[in-house]
Amino acid sequence: QVHVVESGGGLVQSGGSLRLSCAASGRIFSINYMGWYRQAPGKQRELVARISSGGSIVYADSVKGRFTISRDNARNTVYLQMNSLKPEDTAVYYCNTVDGGITSWGQGTQVTVSS
Repeated sequence: QVHVVESGGGLVQSGGSLRLSCAASGRIFSINYMGWYRQAPGKQRELVARISSGGSIVYADSVKGRFTISRDNARNTVYLQMNSLKPEDTAVYYCNTVDGGITSWGQGTQVTVSS
């Protein structure tokens, strides 16, 4: 079983920055993908950014140019640098890992952007 823990959320003013971190531990075989999703109140969970073990990256159109995902394969850790934050970025952010076909989720971290 893979255990996923996020950190780094908080309250920030519009235009500010936050950095999220996510560490995976436990019975890890080979994590193919690590990514960030978010869910705002009353909305479905959506992909924010995802990075493969080989470094291939996918971003949601809404965050391109503002968010940067990076990964430390040796530490099974993924980061999300969020700049130029907007009130519409307010959501619970979840870390996701895919290891040998098994998907694991963290408990989520709240990001609130005030206008």
